[in-house]
Formats: sequence, structure tokens, C-alpha cells
Amino acid sequence: MDKKEQAVYYKHNGYNCCQAVIAVYADELGIDLEEAKRLGVAFGSGMGCMQATCGALVGAGIVLGKKTYTGAKMHATARRLMMDFTDKCGASVCIDLKGVLTGRMLCSCDDCIRNAIDSLDNILLEK
Repeated sequence: MDKKEQAVYYKHNGYNCCQAVIAVYADELGIDLEEAKRLGVAFGSGMGCMQATCGALVGAGIVLGKKTYTGAKMHATARRLMMDFTDKCGASVCIDLKGVLTGRMLCSCDDCIRNAIDSLDNILLEK
């Protein structure tokens, strides 16, 4: 099973979107699954009950920082991650992605997870 489908599996088995993204990188990050759950626990349902950034995108940002941080600012790389994710999903805020106010879902949680991992892996391949 590839990373994207493993993360979707985690999502359907007790992990929130953020935790699911972090969990598929746990071995690479030198953490166990319980630590992945701890790191992402506050970022499910779009950080603040759908009111802010998608948890899958936050998870990708956490992994990006843990894997690539060297002491230098990462604003441009983080922005690139967010913009690539937004291009794929249509938004970066959970409530917009789920279409709560519009009645039109832009991207499912499963696809947000897949797109967050895809966006992250594209950046990591260049590092």
C-alpha cells in the first residue's frame, strides 16, 4: 500500500487527517505511531472545528519541518506547500473544503490527505 492509501486507512481507523499524514512518515521521522497521534491531535477537523487550515495540510507542514528544517526560515517552502495543496483541492480551510457554507464540497477528507501527501512528496523530492 502506498503512503497516500495508508494514510487514508489510518483516517478511517481512529486517526484524524493531521495524524494520518504524520503517521505515514513516522518511521522516516524516527517516531512511533503514538507520537504521530500526539503531534497531530489538536489539528483534526481543520484546526478549531473546521474554522481554519485543513488538518492534512497542517500534518504535511509538520512533516516538512521535521524532515527539512536546518535553522533557516521556511516561509517560501511552506507557502509553496500550501499553494500546491490549494491548487489541487480548491481551498486550504476545512469549512471551505467541505462546503459547509456553500453546500458544495470541494475536496473530501480522503482526497485532502492524498493531495497533502502528494504536495509534500513533490517538495521532498527536490530537497
